[in-house]
Amino acid sequence: MARTAPSFVCQNCGAAYTKWQGKCESCSEWNTLSEEDSAAATAVPANLRPKRKGRLFTLENFTGAIQDAPRLPSGMAELDRVTGGGFVRGSVLLMAGDPGIGKSTLLTQATSLLARAGHRAVYISGEEATGQVRLRAERLGLADAAVQLAAETSVEDIIATLSEGKPPRLVVIDSIQTMWTDTVESAPGTVTQVRASAQALIRFAKRSGAALILVGHVTKDGQIAGPRVVEHMVDAVLSFEGEGSQQFRILRAVKNRFGPTDEIGVFEMTGLGLREVSNPSELFLSERDLGSPGTAVFAGIEGTRPVLVELQALVAPTSLGTPRRAVVGWDPSRLSMVLAVLEAHCGVKLSGHDVYLNVAGGLRIHEPAADLAAAAALVSSLSNAALPVDGVYFGEISLSGAIRPVAQTSARLKEAAKLGFARAVVPERPRGESSGDGGLSLTGIGSLTSLVAEIAMRGKARKQA
Repeated sequence: MARTAPSFVCQNCGAAYTKWQGKCESCSEWNTLSEEDSAAATAVPANLRPKRKGRLFTLENFTGAIQDAPRLPSGMAELDRVTGGGFVRGSVLLMAGDPGIGKSTLLTQATSLLARAGHRAVYISGEEATGQVRLRAERLGLADAAVQLAAETSVEDIIATLSEGKPPRLVVIDSIQTMWTDTVESAPGTVTQVRASAQALIRFAKRSGAALILVGHVTKDGQIAGPRVVEHMVDAVLSFEGEGSQQFRILRAVKNRFGPTDEIGVFEMTGLGLREVSNPSELFLSERDLGSPGTAVFAGIEGTRPVLVELQALVAPTSLGTPRRAVVGWDPSRLSMVLAVLEAHCGVKLSGHDVYLNVAGGLRIHEPAADLAAAAALVSSLSNAALPVDGVYFGEISLSGAIRPVAQTSARLKEAAKLGFARAVVPERPRGESSGDGGLSLTGIGSLTSLVAEIAMRGKARKQA
């Protein structure tokens, strides 16, 4: 019998090679190739395998009846917001986050709330013993919830157990990297095992109608560990973000077939678990620096929710040949663009200064509407001029220095007015929508030059005083 050639599979992207090499040519990552046994898949030659006749299935058209997928509310409003209103029958969610961020705590609370509502909720732990999970439930005050618990890693055993009795409404697999199946010959956690285990569990969810949540590990650069094909197989991908030194946690929808993407849910880590934050703007602004130069309040949109957050900037003379540019919570490329526009079109010389920018509260901003608030904070720090404490800023800066309108202006202004702000610096022409000011005094600007001049005048007046 011919000897089976070894197979080396990249643990980052799933590419296969016949020999080991230091760098994966597919994803350009180093030291990610691992040898896997492919004997089970190649034991029988292709020409000797029995031919299976395909079965007929029914084809439909676009004019058929449309039925909304029934949803199961989890009992946690922030979690339901991110998932699009609750768990859809037969849906599969992949939740990823850094170790210790609170994924198991969140899912323990969700399964307990469903169990208390009379639904069958199952929690399968592949990393902890049942006693450890019980201790967490007792600490959270959820020991009385009728959650069905098990510590198991065999996919075949899990599916056989779940198929007995009443179909479960929610199943949590913590985590998918610990699962293994008999259909492939490789170690748990490898690309082949993760893909095969996820595929078998997804088939069970679609067949039984149970909502399935797969917990995934992340790599050191924040990407979900395992093959990227798993992210395509599931219906939704949720990212649980936050800093260990802060009590705030952000649950973000990266992909969602049943609801909006980029939606966020905000939680606060307490001694009794994760507490929902219904008004994240008030939370992020609760400890802001009033009247300090270098701070500006940005009125942003996260998914469908308006969120106000403080941007902090520090501009200081540098002693290095190349000035430092450090940013936390925002895109470094956009910071570089804003600095270039300030220097090229507004005469703000920053080439001899170190620049630091931080988004307070641990929130990460993705939309370009934060350009104007970032520029205001930078100029405020450079000129040592405090911005109005009752003002908010939003607008996109173009490379020519013009301020471009952004979407959902009315929602931003209403949220600012609700939190007690009295004025707003906005683009001159909102794009295709009513600018309903919400009772705020609006200052429309068409170019960044006018904003820089106004802040500079504040700095001169402060020095003279």
